[in-house]
Amino acid sequence: MRRRLGSPTGRLRTACATLALGTALLAPLPRAAAEEPAPTVTDHCLNEGRSQCADVLPPGQNGNATLVDILAHRLFGTRPGHSSDQLGRYDALVGGFGGLTDAKLTDFFNDASFGVPEGQVESVTSPRPDVTITRDRRTGVPHIKGTTRYGTEFGAGYAAAQDRLWMMDLFRHIGRGELTPFAGGALANQGLEQQFWPQAPYTEADYEAQIVRIREQEGERGEQAMADAQAYVDGINAYRVQSKNGRYFPGEYVLTGHVDALTNVGEIQPFKLTDLISIASVVGGQFGGGGGGEVQAALSLLAAQQTYGVVEGTRVWESFRQRNDPEAVLTVHDGTSFPYAQKPADPRGAALPDPGSVTAEPLVYDRTGSAGTGAKSPVRAPKVLQPVQGLFDDGVLPPGALNPKRGMSNALLVSGEHTASGNPVAVFGPQTGYFAPQLLMLQELQGPGISARGVAFAGVGMYVQMGRGQDYAWSATSAAQDITDTYAVELCVPGGGTPTRDADHYLYRGACTPMERLEKRNAWKPTVADGTAVGSYRLQVWRTKYGVVTHRATLDGKPVAYTSLRTTYGHEADSIVGFQMLNDPSFVRDARSFQQAVHSVDYAFNWFYADSRTAAYYNSGLNPVRAPGVDPALPVKAEQAYEWQGFDPGTNSAAYTPFAEHPQSIGQDYYISWNNRQADGYNTAGFGFGSVHRADLLDDRVAALVAQGGVTRASLTRAMAEAGVTDLRGEQLLPELLAVVRSSPVTDPQLAAAIGQLDAWRAAGAQRKETAPGSHTYGHADAVRIMDAWWPLLVEAEFRPGLGDGLYRALTGNLHVDESPAASHGPAGGHSGSAFQSGWWAFVDKDLRQVLGQPVSGPLARTYCGGGQLPACRDALLATLKQSVAKPATEVYPADGSCRAGDPWCSDSIVHRALGGITHPAIHWQNRPTYQQVVEFPSHR
Repeated sequence: MRRRLGSPTGRLRTACATLALGTALLAPLPRAAAEEPAPTVTDHCLNEGRSQCADVLPPGQNGNATLVDILAHRLFGTRPGHSSDQLGRYDALVGGFGGLTDAKLTDFFNDASFGVPEGQVESVTSPRPDVTITRDRRTGVPHIKGTTRYGTEFGAGYAAAQDRLWMMDLFRHIGRGELTPFAGGALANQGLEQQFWPQAPYTEADYEAQIVRIREQEGERGEQAMADAQAYVDGINAYRVQSKNGRYFPGEYVLTGHVDALTNVGEIQPFKLTDLISIASVVGGQFGGGGGGEVQAALSLLAAQQTYGVVEGTRVWESFRQRNDPEAVLTVHDGTSFPYAQKPADPRGAALPDPGSVTAEPLVYDRTGSAGTGAKSPVRAPKVLQPVQGLFDDGVLPPGALNPKRGMSNALLVSGEHTASGNPVAVFGPQTGYFAPQLLMLQELQGPGISARGVAFAGVGMYVQMGRGQDYAWSATSAAQDITDTYAVELCVPGGGTPTRDADHYLYRGACTPMERLEKRNAWKPTVADGTAVGSYRLQVWRTKYGVVTHRATLDGKPVAYTSLRTTYGHEADSIVGFQMLNDPSFVRDARSFQQAVHSVDYAFNWFYADSRTAAYYNSGLNPVRAPGVDPALPVKAEQAYEWQGFDPGTNSAAYTPFAEHPQSIGQDYYISWNNRQADGYNTAGFGFGSVHRADLLDDRVAALVAQGGVTRASLTRAMAEAGVTDLRGEQLLPELLAVVRSSPVTDPQLAAAIGQLDAWRAAGAQRKETAPGSHTYGHADAVRIMDAWWPLLVEAEFRPGLGDGLYRALTGNLHVDESPAASHGPAGGHSGSAFQSGWWAFVDKDLRQVLGQPVSGPLARTYCGGGQLPACRDALLATLKQSVAKPATEVYPADGSCRAGDPWCSDSIVHRALGGITHPAIHWQNRPTYQQVVEFPSHR
């Protein structure tokens, strides 16, 4: 089993909790006979015949389109059934949340009760005698019911292929670094495989080793998990063969040259068990990682030390780093502390590079043809296919679509003592971006040892990953605690000599050891879908026992390579056991057993739970136990004294913090999460977790509801929806900005008018919301435009003079200034929904309060705006405000592929990024989970 060990001085409560957990994990699986009677399931979310569980996942369940479907869509605007029928309900909540009641929830959400009512059955498929797939008329969601375990999982794979075959194929190729040969050489495709393959550059033997390890080390549950996964793959392949032979397979295979439209010659490659691990590596890297970035942190620390000297520079840097800010919003707010990844009192082993010596490790070599250029050479398409020619000329996804900096997911839960019914209420879901089809897919699974409805990432959907069971529901948000470290390995030459910076040997525990070179050679040619000209390149990474090389530098004049080592490397599939437990009604029976289940998920997630009796929370992740004195925020020397405790490079395993040391809670008055800090003492893995965070938009509203009492599903949904259209800067920071500029009378009429507009917007709730459903015109549009133009200018004017160009540039490299929903702002690109996750909100907040003489806990080391002088600060803010007022909307909101210039509603709008041939209309911006549940269980088993 993987080692989840405490420190040598572990407390008694840790030992007891670990023993209790171990006993639970050894509980036997329910025996699955060759064939069993259909399981009897009681849906405890029904109250007098009406469901109190609801969910939604836009745009729709159906993510497959035949070639005829794609052509019809392009020519006539039609869409396949159930491909877009949840989009309108999701979008309508923006205009409908004000008058929302419990009875109206299904106007905006699906009924998420188990089964399909009589009269609502659209189709029934039985790909094997031991399983049926029933789809409902309203949504087309597959309700999979098996009499054997194998049949249930086969049905899950079959249904997944019905709904997501093309998308699953894309993602297995992204994970393997083979997207360009499969889908074309567009620059965005080159970027996607270059983004993901270096994170998990596995050989086929590496993939297979993960499967063997799960079978051999995870006991009976591991054996069952791999059997379930194989049945799932078998189901995918059954549909793959049937759809190919029947000519109803996704049309993208024709457009990318894999199958001939006329003769049907060609092949959709069979799926393998190792493909699931490839997909899991993409999903885990995108949503469940945490930490890393220590080289960039070291560069900003060095810049601070060069600006202010070592002692003062370190103090300044730490004040921006905000590892454990006392003003930060927390999920566990009852005062419980969970110390982890803290700054050591006596740091040792830090490996700061020599100034100016750091270079990124090259990834791409031997480019030919269109590699790196994206030059086009369109093929001559048959006339019938010309309407879809160039479908993927810009890639299967635009640049930034899978940016790991995008924030994900939120959760709002209120315990029963504060609700109208006396039962806990939860509104929660993952914010996984907007795609067509979605990365997630809805399903219901009922079979021996499995009973759940919810979502799973397509291609790894053996189990529901977030959803509901018979009498409980659960969800997750990305936690991003520090499970990735950077090591500086000293380079060497075999037999002695002076190494160069590009040496391929390094010192491992005193021995000069060769790096392992991993390569991927890709070549592509133009197709109907992607006219990118012929090209090729070679991807190369160097792997060491301390991870993959990311940078080269010198350290005290000696050449080193910086490597990235994460605890989940080589363990992407291990979390399958935790998800298996979540779907097992005999395992999850209450909040404590739920926490035990998610403790077996290795990725960094915040997990939330609600049943009829209690709400609960648990933070999962393989948190390494670091050597004493090691600062997790900075690179560390690759020496045995500074390795993770118990580190075994052969299996990439170590000692991990035990169950009791992870942030957790049962029965707190309420819980909120929007990718914020988890608990006191649980230090952040990056910048941007200070006094203002987007989670404040939830915390303030839910706290007010709890104070009033009588919380309902509708009132909690309203709080989420209102936060989802609110500008964080307008609600949290505009009052301080206005206090500074109004500290003396404003005599300039233009500025006075702008300040009045901003204040009126603030008083109205600082919302980015249209005046009426369908108007596509924001209320207080001028104030929104001014805020969008003003923010980046005011931040630079406030901080750059005091920090100096070098340090300001370095700190903005650690944390970008802005992340408004407008298409031209932030790291995630346009039309992506998620906004205000990270930016200089807390820096501005603390600095302005310091200027105004207000109390600040955890202040910045210096006051920057106007050099700490209120009049000078006011002058700087007014000067940038004047610039902003003069900036036309066409410059604030430039045109893009979806919008004309000068349209703030459209610039903010959510566009589902097509992974295939079916597109969807833009919808109103919402900062909201992609898949969302609203649940309130009235009873329990």
